[in-house]
Amino acid sequence: MTDCIFCKIISGEIPTKILSETIHSISFLDAFPLAKGHVLVIPKNHYQKIQDMDKDENADLFSLVHAMTSKVDSMTGATLMAIHNGKDAGQEVPHVHVHLVPRSMGDSAGPIHDMFGPASKLSESELDRLFDKLKI
Repeated sequence: MTDCIFCKIISGEIPTKILSETIHSISFLDAFPLAKGHVLVIPKNHYQKIQDMDKDENADLFSLVHAMTSKVDSMTGATLMAIHNGKDAGQEVPHVHVHLVPRSMGDSAGPIHDMFGPASKLSESELDRLFDKLKI
């Protein structure tokens, strides 16, 4: 995709600090880090959402996420992993990417439940409907 910043990074059109590369994926330092050591892991082929990827590329991506998490985690002892899967989920670049952000006590980022305010209160019948809809 010609307008995709990540595709331009993969093609070498935009320089970046590549940390690791596999047959289907690369990891690099985020240009706008949320913390020192913020890493992105992306597939080399352009996909907007995780479910668009084939199984081999998905396995390769998460193998690299696994390897890079150990490196990022060694910085502070904790790593936030985040995937915004689609524009409505907060995805700013429409190319699958996994954020690995070093975390530490007192960094003010907080737990995921703080991002959304109060938890939804669902009835037992609503939980049953969701269960039936999402069960594989």
